[in-house]
Amino acid sequence: MSDEIIKELRDIKDSIGAKFNYDIRLLFEEIKRGETELKSRGINLVYPKSTSHISPLTPPTALQRKRFPSR
Repeated sequence: MSDEIIKELRDIKDSIGAKFNYDIRLLFEEIKRGETELKSRGINLVYPKSTSHISPLTPPTALQRKRFPSR
């Protein structure tokens, strides 16, 4: 695709990757540091609800259930 938005997203992804030397562990540690800092300032973070009660074979959203009915 030559879409400008896609190009911009890829550029952002590449700049983040370069910042952390393409090391996912370093990126994850930075995210966790940021979360800790926000919590220390009294900001409550909201995490996605657990989907552990859903069978791994059941698509999690209505759209996915419609697109992949055999799962």
